[in-house]
Amino acid sequence: MAAAAPGFEQMGLDGRLLRAVAELGWATPTAIQAEAIPLALEGRDLLARARTGSGKTGAYGLPLLQHLLRVKAAPSAVAQAVRALVLVPSKELGQQVVRSLRQLAAFCARDLRVADLCAQTDLAAQRPVLMEKPDVVVGTPGRVLAHLGARSLSLRHSLELLVLDEADLLLSFGFGEDIKSLLCHLPKIYQALLMSATFSPDVEALKELVLHNPVTVRPPEPRLPGGSQLQQFAVRCGTEEDKFLLLCALLKLRLLRGRALLFVGTLARCYRLKLFLEQFGIPACALNSELPARSRCHVITQFNRGIYDYIVATDEEAPAVPVEQPPRKKRKGAAQSKGKDPEYGVARGIDFQNVAAVINFDVPPTVESYIHRVGRTARADNPGTALTFALPEDQDGLARIEDALAGENGESMLQPYKFSTEEIEALRYRCRDAMRSVTKQAVKEARLREIKDELLNSEKLKAYFEDNPRDLHVLRHDKPLHPAIVKPHLRNVPEYLVPPSLRGIAKPNLKKRKWLGLPRAGASRRGGSTSRGTGNPLQSFKYARRRAKRPAAPRS
Repeated sequence: MAAAAPGFEQMGLDGRLLRAVAELGWATPTAIQAEAIPLALEGRDLLARARTGSGKTGAYGLPLLQHLLRVKAAPSAVAQAVRALVLVPSKELGQQVVRSLRQLAAFCARDLRVADLCAQTDLAAQRPVLMEKPDVVVGTPGRVLAHLGARSLSLRHSLELLVLDEADLLLSFGFGEDIKSLLCHLPKIYQALLMSATFSPDVEALKELVLHNPVTVRPPEPRLPGGSQLQQFAVRCGTEEDKFLLLCALLKLRLLRGRALLFVGTLARCYRLKLFLEQFGIPACALNSELPARSRCHVITQFNRGIYDYIVATDEEAPAVPVEQPPRKKRKGAAQSKGKDPEYGVARGIDFQNVAAVINFDVPPTVESYIHRVGRTARADNPGTALTFALPEDQDGLARIEDALAGENGESMLQPYKFSTEEIEALRYRCRDAMRSVTKQAVKEARLREIKDELLNSEKLKAYFEDNPRDLHVLRHDKPLHPAIVKPHLRNVPEYLVPPSLRGIAKPNLKKRKWLGLPRAGASRRGGSTSRGTGNPLQSFKYARRRAKRPAAPRS
């Protein structure tokens, strides 16, 4: 019989770190933490693979902080220096890593300092932070390399531990050359931890470049949670209009309970879907690479606090183009990529909390993209639901996903979502009315308006919010953009339009309580599940009809 995995208390961690772990509610190590932490504490180089949401940050964060505490506790005095570097692929993930490391170091904050180089500010503004020689520096490869070139950061004589977080995404974002250049600024001997969700040929090549005699940590685990925790549905739609119609029914009739992420393939689709939902009085945030980094991080923070219910996101990966390459002359119609942030990433690594459902409004382009999108829900022990809308031309891509995620007996993990289109046919004319209002010109104006508004919030108000941090919550990102004509009658759904089998279940016209900066009723301060998200958040029409035959019980 295999021995039980050691708990945090048996790993030899500092008491202050154990206290922080207990404060975070980590009762037992995850599979990747149980294997990686003891090896990292021995000073071994690691190549670790684990799926999204498996606790990789803690797997390298705890040994990193333990190493620094051990150095500072040495009998002989040691000079203050940057001894650990964490490279991340995006600014959003960088801020999350900084927050996690500071939480783990909460009871030894006087001894350990973590610096965030991910913020989109001038190098000169970050130089004073680096002059204090923080113990840990977190940043994207391009940002760290820029500071090394400006001589505001030096690592050659002090670095002892290097972490590459989401290594496969670092390479897909075009940071391969930056990483190679950065290695020239590092000492000959240091411990390296390479964390990745996949082992691609590029990651194997990076392993040869960075790691020395590494140990591969690959705990046995499914790529996504099992069916008892994560329900995955494939929704086959005949036309594009059917996709919008079904989404309208799910959200407007409140058949989808809890917070949700809606993924689309392009920026234009992101704003088209946001404007479509506005027609029905459904507020949603847009999250994409055109928005300022500070605004994106603020959207994620407020979503995790329960202020917004829906985010419409793109998970487009930035092209692998070196930052130093001079910009080419744009063609007349090439404004599509203007203003995109090459260090943007939302489907990977970011810790969205209490996501009840993920809706792939557009079929993901790859299997890996599907896994990383759906990995935003059913995290830890919480249940989740994934819906993938597929048109006839998307069937090949959907089949690849189903084949890659098939169970041991070859059965598809994506179950067909059974619903009766006839029951929501009465909503179709309203859906068409809303789609006609969301023109290409309206989408273009919405993009320009939101960028201007977010730039104003991000830059002009920066100094004010630095002096008044409590006022930051008044900035909302789900306000209507209104470039299209909004028709008031679409906001409410009359009783006669609600399908008969759903009239005891659907609550289309519930007024949302005005947010006053306080947690919602039933919300956990530590990011636990909310009362409104209990149970299966998705009420399919099949089960709705079954329930409608029985007397409706009062909802708690």
